[in-house]
Amino acid sequence: MITFDGTFYRITDPEFEMTIPAWVGYEPDTADEADATITFPDGARRYATLMTLDAVQRKMDQDARTGESPGGRYFWCSDLIIVRDVGYEGMAAAIRDLISSGEIDTACGLLGPLTDDKDE
Repeated sequence: MITFDGTFYRITDPEFEMTIPAWVGYEPDTADEADATITFPDGARRYATLMTLDAVQRKMDQDARTGESPGGRYFWCSDLIIVRDVGYEGMAAAIRDLISSGEIDTACGLLGPLTDDKDE
């Protein structure tokens, strides 16, 4: 289930809650990239960047134009999960699978505990 509180989209699952900041132009059904915080029932939190191959290509093409990486020759970001299809539901499905396979601990970086409700 996806809810929106005006700042974050929240995908609620029995095993986790995934929080994604709302970016202009990125809607739950069509987003091809997202930064997500995954919170588990015990309070542990992990971080992931989720992108489609098209989003990676777009970033590399942008870097080629701006001269970064040098000239778009490579792309990297920590905690990257590449998904085939657009949309938050597919991204949540990838997280669900990583949890069930036990690979979430190596795929997504561990975040510290929340100290304030503003630390999403």
